[in-house]
Amino acid sequence: MELTNKIAAIPLFNGLPLKQHENLAAIAVQKTFKRGQIIFSEGDEGIGFYIILSGRVKIFKLSAEGKEQIFHIMESEEPFGEATVFAGEHYPASAQALVETKVLLFPRQTFVDLISKNPSLALNMLAFLSSRLRTLASLVEDLSLKEVPGRLAAYLLYLSDRNKGATILELDISKNQLASLLGTIPETLSRIFNRMGKDKLIKTTPRHIHILDHQGIVQLACGRKRLA
Repeated sequence: MELTNKIAAIPLFNGLPLKQHENLAAIAVQKTFKRGQIIFSEGDEGIGFYIILSGRVKIFKLSAEGKEQIFHIMESEEPFGEATVFAGEHYPASAQALVETKVLLFPRQTFVDLISKNPSLALNMLAFLSSRLRTLASLVEDLSLKEVPGRLAAYLLYLSDRNKGATILELDISKNQLASLLGTIPETLSRIFNRMGKDKLIKTTPRHIHILDHQGIVQLACGRKRLA
């Protein structure tokens, strides 16, 4: 019953009847990954998809030269690796636990068998994933088309929105990882943080970013403002 309740609270499965939550609990496999442990690597067989119960997961690729490009940082209750459910192929990127992370693994074949008997489960999943895809597509556009200050501003707004409009944001990844996510280098990122601080847009501490001027951040993200 405890696992059923956990599954019922996951946004991906919100609104489903109790029986379907119980069916999902029956096939879910609970796993724990240590900090730094690889969950799967790009090209591995897609054995199923995961949902985070606690912790954080980095989704990334490595170039032929070994350079890392981070695509997203996944947090509690977020699914990842779900493309393999429908495509039945290999994982298109790698996943690594950034801290000790507890997940539920839903094995592909048993999950496909379950949704074939319960079409409402598939519709619920597709609706959630479509909404998340729109959010991530918007974020990717922000991070690829803007200059680095605009990318950082857009990412801070994304973090704020994800945390219900919070103005104090926990910097839960290293600045090296954040630089990789934003497509820049740590030295450039540090300079931009300093310039944003001088413009009184933000105040930074070792682990937190305090948004002082939300409208200024919006203008920077939209390209209507430039840093001094």
